[in-house]
Amino acid sequence: MPRLSAGDLAPDFTLPTADGGAVTLSDLRGQHVVVYFYPAAMTPGCTTQACDFRDSLSSLAAAGYAVIGISPDSVDKLATFAAQDGLTFPLASDVDRSVLESWGAYGEKKLYGKTVTGVIRSTVVLDADGRVKLAQYNVKATGHVAKLRRDLKLA
Repeated sequence: MPRLSAGDLAPDFTLPTADGGAVTLSDLRGQHVVVYFYPAAMTPGCTTQACDFRDSLSSLAAAGYAVIGISPDSVDKLATFAAQDGLTFPLASDVDRSVLESWGAYGEKKLYGKTVTGVIRSTVVLDADGRVKLAQYNVKATGHVAKLRRDLKLA
């Protein structure tokens, strides 16, 4: 799938969330949104990344950014993940991978030197109008939030 680039209008979505509700991207218009895609809840890298977002959430919110994490995990698994690690931002379930695919965050990637198909760890930052401000694909779990904050000039 093609990846999103700066200036693109982000594809809208409505997905179920870990708290039993749902998140609709277009409902967040008027604020900046960080949408990040991760392969699997409760794995070491994904936990590190989620906890980094959790620990930066208040400063991101103070700068006008909302955070949404999306994975192909079930709502039940995401609920366990959120409770286990005190994650207070929406974790959305994309079990059919339709949002992952439309955002360019699912496809071929290198894993331990082999080409596999799966979730491409990615972060897309949207402006208040829902347009892509920054799109980063194949990001590293460790240190990514700090780098993102620097890229957004929030550090």
